[in-house]
Amino acid sequence: MAIQRLSSVTSSGTSAAPQSVLATNKVLRNTYLLLAMALFTSAVTAGIAMATNAPPVNWILMLAVFIGMPFVINYLRDSVWALPLTFAFTAFMGYVLGPILTLYLSLPNGPQIVMAAFGTTAVAFVGLSAYAIATRKDFSFMSGFLMVGLLVVLAAIVANIFLQIPALSLTISAASVLLMSGMILFDTSRMVNGGEDNYVVMTVSLFANIYVMFLHLLNLFSAFSGEN
Repeated sequence: MAIQRLSSVTSSGTSAAPQSVLATNKVLRNTYLLLAMALFTSAVTAGIAMATNAPPVNWILMLAVFIGMPFVINYLRDSVWALPLTFAFTAFMGYVLGPILTLYLSLPNGPQIVMAAFGTTAVAFVGLSAYAIATRKDFSFMSGFLMVGLLVVLAAIVANIFLQIPALSLTISAASVLLMSGMILFDTSRMVNGGEDNYVVMTVSLFANIYVMFLHLLNLFSAFSGEN
């Protein structure tokens, strides 16, 4: 995910700091509200896919949408299409998730695996976000590492689709969870420190972080329970 240019603060005098805090709080509030709506939309379409026993979505189509749609939304960030595309994106990714959840739930320990992955994702997201907001630490120094890490993991995922090496799959999942943890810190820091003030863009980025973390935690918990 590209680093956005830092927003400039043009206010003057003693009102600069309060205005900056108000602007940051507004971005955070709007982002988390839209994120909650996006996650709900994704949950609904995942439920529909599960209820209708939908077949798995082609992995090429899934990757194309997952990688390409955020770029499209970022390009149209200030247009009226940004919000509809955000909900279309999260709805599609929820539909993709449906057959995956159906597969995991069919395992003997499936419900426990899904709940463990869900709970861990929720705790990690809340904890990391709270830390970044409370400390207001600037995590922009992680941008280069995260970008390289994401590219390496993406290449490994594509390669393992053909290689089907279980050990590599677990390594990818462990690395992905760590990378998504870093991305949550990085993205939250961007909002807190003025690096990004578009709540639609931030919602899409955080949604992707949560989505990827949840998927790879499913894989890890499945392996730990002996179901892989």
